[in-house]
Amino acid sequence: MTHHAHSISVVIPVYQGAQTLPHLVSELEALTGVNTSANGNTWQICEVICVYDHGHDQSPQVLRKLAESRSWLKLVWLSRNYGQHPATLAGISASGSDWVVTIDEDGQQDPRDIGTLLDSALAEQATLVYARPLNDPPHGLMRNLTSRSAKKIVNVMMGSKNSTSYNSFRLILGEVARSASAYAGSGVYLDVALGWVSKVTTAGVHLRDEGSERQSGYSYRKLIAHFWRMVMSSGTGFLRIVSILGAFTAFVGILLAIVVFINKFVNPSVQIGWSSTIIVILSTSGLIMLSLGVIAEYVGVAVNMAMGRPLYLVTSDPDNGPLGIRNQNPHSSNSSEPADSPSNIDRR
Repeated sequence: MTHHAHSISVVIPVYQGAQTLPHLVSELEALTGVNTSANGNTWQICEVICVYDHGHDQSPQVLRKLAESRSWLKLVWLSRNYGQHPATLAGISASGSDWVVTIDEDGQQDPRDIGTLLDSALAEQATLVYARPLNDPPHGLMRNLTSRSAKKIVNVMMGSKNSTSYNSFRLILGEVARSASAYAGSGVYLDVALGWVSKVTTAGVHLRDEGSERQSGYSYRKLIAHFWRMVMSSGTGFLRIVSILGAFTAFVGILLAIVVFINKFVNPSVQIGWSSTIIVILSTSGLIMLSLGVIAEYVGVAVNMAMGRPLYLVTSDPDNGPLGIRNQNPHSSNSSEPADSPSNIDRR
């Protein structure tokens, strides 16, 4: 068998990477040659795919400048902001190497750790390897705590085995990654989709600090929405929990009714207060509304997928099309015409 270096496609979803992308691309450029991992496996970055997801900085200009002299740097332009996971899937679908690595734009993850991920994949015969941070991510105590708690909740409630390992720094077998990008629909959480078809393992890495001037693109509202999407696409486990909760509430309600009836039978003079009635009504109504809300969320996800709502839409560079044409007054003094244009000939 002929041994060759494992080819790597690196996918970077770009939202606000104007400050961090130049350094990250220079680090990736140093790895476009053949590299050897700690376990002696050879690998090479063959392409870097940056997917612009319509942020609020100068990322487009930075991307164009970086791609001018780098044939291995490919740019993918989305029609609008879709979010990190759809942007990642768009980049994966444009890849063509043996392996696909997804990495953030902020420079926290060290591209040199790709060899560590590859070693774990080959040693464990895994098609998906998550980077396992050996130090706390530099997001602050509250965000780190809520992130770990959310993943544990999904693990316990949804019966998932891999959610605590979810990380944006991943190594995926190329054919698995591209297949996942083809079937993942609107509302599907990327890591859940990958978990359906992959043998998963992890590899320990150290995270670096973000640039001090760069703020995270995730607000707490977006993080909550991120978590809810993970729950919704993790299967029907939450519906089962709601059903169990409803059955338990009904059982408690029956017991409460029996207690009230016996109390009234033993002590006829005791008046049943309105407070207990209101409490029961409010608690059961709240649970009913919660159940209906969860069901509505699942129905909404199903409807979006049934309607064919696109997960993302790839376009060309806006500056190379009609959107890049700026208004110019043809009669202004700053406009220029070819020397042999009809208008100049007429004026001669």
